[in-house]
Amino acid sequence: MEIKWIEDFIALAQYQSFSRAAEFRNVTQSGFSRRIQSLEQWVGAELIDRSSFPPVLTPAGRLFREAADDILHKLHDTRAIIRNEQRIAGRGLQIAAGHTIALNFLPGWLKALSGHFGEVRARVVPANVHDSILSLVNGNCELMFAYHHPELPLHLDPARYEHLTVGLDTLLPVSQPTPRAAPRFRLPGTSKAALPLISYTETSYFGRCQALLLSRAPATPMLRLHFESDMAEVLKKLVVEGEGLAWPGCRAARSRASSRPASWCRRGRPPGSSRWSCVSIAIPAIAAPSSIRSGSTCAPRSEAPCRGRPRDFPAYANHAYAHAGPASRVF
Repeated sequence: MEIKWIEDFIALAQYQSFSRAAEFRNVTQSGFSRRIQSLEQWVGAELIDRSSFPPVLTPAGRLFREAADDILHKLHDTRAIIRNEQRIAGRGLQIAAGHTIALNFLPGWLKALSGHFGEVRARVVPANVHDSILSLVNGNCELMFAYHHPELPLHLDPARYEHLTVGLDTLLPVSQPTPRAAPRFRLPGTSKAALPLISYTETSYFGRCQALLLSRAPATPMLRLHFESDMAEVLKKLVVEGEGLAWPGCRAARSRASSRPASWCRRGRPPGSSRWSCVSIAIPAIAAPSSIRSGSTCAPRSEAPCRGRPRDFPAYANHAYAHAGPASRVF
């Protein structure tokens, strides 16, 4: 049994509509119905009378709802107490961010904020996109940073999660330079000499961005998979060692975290023209709704979208807006 099944059940009891409750819970109607059925199987009784319109609770459903409300309130209250004990002392931000963003973007961004607002206390938890979204939705962070491309959207409800673009990045093909500062591996390669590709895994966000870029390439690049990793720093290290060609983000390519990236990025020309680095990706800062941060239950309180922001987010956002330009829609 999962807590989200109980939250689904309470939403259905309040909305008395599978479609509206599913929309509120940000899930497809078919998926929502399956979760209600799973809950009924766990309880061992029908909780919803589907023969009536609108659907209503059965006697077992009414009894279960009383217990469900009490259980959820106790769980959320206890979670709120524990979270408050785990938070940074004083005023601070809980941040979830992708590994590359946490390493190559957030330090400079937080330092810039400190110059305008004084000390900025933050706890940064590096995670992949999926885990970062779960952290945001479950209220374990107040801000989430991720990469975004309009054709590869983040699956978050824009009415509930306020966002602002605070940075940009570009997938850039890089190669170890020769002594003459030319790329050792030059695109597009040939059928007789395919270029060794150091790639993101297919399921990672950058892997999907890379696939999008290559699908739009002006000519089919001749590549052979050599290494795979989820982490940009691993790709970058392998490129520095001369193992092949990769498409890390420009920020990762230019950082000084690896042993010899300065000469590699500064002297080495891109292994191909700019047509091979046409995928630009935004870095949005996404704020958790106040209802989630406070640990309240999932029960819908009104139809109005939640526009809550983390502590001090308006000031941070205004500063970011001034330096990054107007926010773009990211999901």
